[in-house]
Amino acid sequence: MKNFIQKLPKAELHLHIEGSFEPELMFALAQRNQIDIPYKTIEEVKEAYKFSCLQDFLNIYYAGASVLINEQDFYELTMAYLTKSHEENIVHTEIMFDPQTHTQRGVAFETIMNGIQRARNEAQEKWNISSLLIMSYLRHLSEEEAFETLKQSLPYKHLIKAVGLDSSENGNPPSKFYKVFEASAKEGYVLLAHAGEEGPAEYVWEAIDGLKIVRIDHGNNSLTDDKLVDEIIKRDIALTVCPLSNLELKVVTDLKQHPLKTMLNKGIKATVNSDDPAYFGGYLNQNFIAVQEALDLSKDDLVVLAKNSFQYSLLDDKRKTELLRLVDEYALNN
Repeated sequence: MKNFIQKLPKAELHLHIEGSFEPELMFALAQRNQIDIPYKTIEEVKEAYKFSCLQDFLNIYYAGASVLINEQDFYELTMAYLTKSHEENIVHTEIMFDPQTHTQRGVAFETIMNGIQRARNEAQEKWNISSLLIMSYLRHLSEEEAFETLKQSLPYKHLIKAVGLDSSENGNPPSKFYKVFEASAKEGYVLLAHAGEEGPAEYVWEAIDGLKIVRIDHGNNSLTDDKLVDEIIKRDIALTVCPLSNLELKVVTDLKQHPLKTMLNKGIKATVNSDDPAYFGGYLNQNFIAVQEALDLSKDDLVVLAKNSFQYSLLDDKRKTELLRLVDEYALNN
């Protein structure tokens, strides 16, 4: 099964680039940019990667991001992830980035975009990995601040496919951002959002009815509402599920209780993703391996998950068809 997963062509649809920040690179950039971080050794950083909830994680996530200053830093961060993608046979990835985490510190939007874009171009040329960018609004900040980020993004609209919503979910419902999502749609951005990770099913309703999103990031708590499950299936909305993240942030206490298999059995189009792999103990293949073992997923289940990752990507139909054929050929011969 591990070998099957390793070579299975797949896409990753839920990946925060700032969450792929390995401690070794964090330390190197902190030294290069002469920035103090609250950890003296790489071991201390790794020890801090033990979380009791989403907020514990976010605290260290934002501390780590503070060492990203120059275009080269964003390039190295993104290139490290895309190199890992190549090693794991990820042939398409949709990368979330949090401009507000950086612009609030005085880093120019242009600096972020130039660094990330250089790595994307290089990965496309070297390995034929396609990638799309999702600009996430931070939900713990105000809608006015999200509007400012939308404005800053407009010169780079040709490089950004979608907008999303992430950060602290509880107490920050999707309804807080209805206007900025409506404005983002008018600018041509595809609409996505985190919903139902720690927040209730009501947040998922708000995201699909109010924000009008086309894909749900996480969505675990959708299963607490049968009408919502029916609606998600009826509207053909996929969920980007992150098993190891859910385990580390105590969304589930044991992967054997993870709802992924239940989602598939109910007819929900779920995908497997790594979320913030440097912090949560594994990149995409490790998530596949862990959930396969915990839920006893068959090769057919894994193929469905891989196909869902392409079918519900934001790629055009021609590229989707090419990639779905890749999975079919692989499944046929393995």
